Amino acid sequence: MKVKLHAVAGGVALLTVSCFWISTVAAELTGSAEIIATVKASVLAGMAVLVPAMIIAGGTGFSLGKGWKRPVVQHKKRRMRVIAANGLLVLLPSAYLLAGWAAEGRFDAVFIIVQTLELAAGAVNIALLSLNMRDGLALRRKPARAVRAG
Repeated sequence: MKVKLHAVAGGVALLTVSCFWISTVAAELTGSAEIIATVKASVLAGMAVLVPAMIIAGGTGFSLGKGWKRPVVQHKKRRMRVIAANGLLVLLPSAYLLAGWAAEGRFDAVFIIVQTLELAAGAVNIALLSLNMRDGLALRRKPARAVRAG
């Protein structure tokens, strides 16, 4: 049960961050202040899905990985720490700031800088979450059986 919960939570987290990132880029490409403000408000509201998914994925992952010495598990743990720090220190504060500024119609240089930082941090988290998913799937696969010659 814990393995399935971990997989679902990790998948939801990756999908949510990816949707935020793609929606943000698409909104910025339109240049419409109204669309950008709507997306920024939606990203902030979507934190209600992302934050619990990340907590569940991280918690179940650390629980499942307890006692494992395999390098792949250590890599997943290290990545998860970076993902969490990135989310708490960059992505969550950026979401609050950008949603507020967009609602006020404030699309100045500071907005652009924070938006760029948010997109970069989001891309990093998408990459790291993808690597964790890849490694998690590899852990589930059964090792190939040795084939005897002759």
